[in-house]
Amino acid sequence: MIERLSRKPWLLAVGFLLAMALGAGLYATARAVAGDTATTPERAQIERVVRDYILNHPEILPQAMERLQQRETARAISDNRSAVFDPFAGAWAGNPQGDVTISVYMDYACGYCRASLPAIDKLLKTDPNVRIIYREFPILSDESVTAARWALAAAEQNKFRAFHDAMFAAGQLNSGSIQRAAQAAGLDLARARTAVASDRVEAELRNNHALARSLGITGTPAWVVGDRVYSGAQDYAALKQAVSEARRAE
Repeated sequence: MIERLSRKPWLLAVGFLLAMALGAGLYATARAVAGDTATTPERAQIERVVRDYILNHPEILPQAMERLQQRETARAISDNRSAVFDPFAGAWAGNPQGDVTISVYMDYACGYCRASLPAIDKLLKTDPNVRIIYREFPILSDESVTAARWALAAAEQNKFRAFHDAMFAAGQLNSGSIQRAAQAAGLDLARARTAVASDRVEAELRNNHALARSLGITGTPAWVVGDRVYSGAQDYAALKQAVSEARRAE
């Protein structure tokens, strides 16, 4: 049947296009694409091709959904590139001119985030052309929000990494460990308290949550590399592979 359709290029193209259509709208889509140029028998032929192809190759349905999701994610990243890859003050590490930037969404109460830190450190040591952007994404507790605010205050004093590392090293997240991390990082505490309550810090957290929704990010850690989003803890090999794929795509 495919061979017969190949004699009519528009019919073949429509058949493959419709093979990607999902759900109850499949046949309606076929008729809409065919339009007035196709006869009733031709429209019926299209519908049979689509139906038979999907029944014989059901694996294309999840593949199509995954491809569609990747396309939508890539579009969302492109439309919000500055919000994704431009750091808040000093909340970054690595090479500021690196050819690949990883934007990582973290919560200080997240054990999987803590488990991913060695992989980030190894990547920074082994790849001099990578930049890491840290996006505060507190979703697990009220203390997470407080810690995120202090992290952004630390970023304004160019002491983000010192606070970040001390906060994750503290283990338990509470008001006491947050204050100890701020002291260990050497923050100007009075200046930091002002920043914690500032509109700019509030706006950063609000924007991070809004952007996460548009990218389909619902948990931590989450990673934006190139035009893709990766979810969950990542080891060094996985991050290295994601960076390599981003480079190949450029």
